[in-house]
Amino acid sequence: MERYRLGFAVAILVLILDQLAKWAVTHPLGINEIGDQLVLLPIFNFTYVQNVGISLGQLPASSSLGRWLLVGLTAVIAVGVAVWIGREKNRVDKIALGMVLGGALGNILDRVRFGYVVDFADLHFGGFRPFLVFNVGDAAISIAVVILLLRAFVARKDHREGQGPRETIEHA
Repeated sequence: MERYRLGFAVAILVLILDQLAKWAVTHPLGINEIGDQLVLLPIFNFTYVQNVGISLGQLPASSSLGRWLLVGLTAVIAVGVAVWIGREKNRVDKIALGMVLGGALGNILDRVRFGYVVDFADLHFGGFRPFLVFNVGDAAISIAVVILLLRAFVARKDHREGQGPRETIEHA
């Protein structure tokens, strides 16, 4: 179980932060109806959204069958990520995979409880929105994917240059 400890600890932390943020926005702040919004900064609002689709609102699941198919698909992906955590040797990758797992679990929990995922973070620059409204779990997944991609490119570049993987990164 030692090989799972770091990734699972990160996953639990992300899951807790995700659910706590959603609770804080929808309960104490009262942003829990479609159209509710709280302007925090000129470029950032809390805007309540019920996301019935997957990443970026794709594959909307408006039926009960669709909802449970998305739960199942996401659960299969989460199990795959959990297995990957146990096989991964690199500490940075374990952390990133834990972020993916925690974000996925937060969204699965929402979908099981409510039938949709609660999104609330609304980053915008005037009318330009580089992202759809998202949540802590979505942000963790996105950041983790960037980390994993950057690590893959660095490892590939080092391997092509005949250096092999960097020991300082591999076993940090």
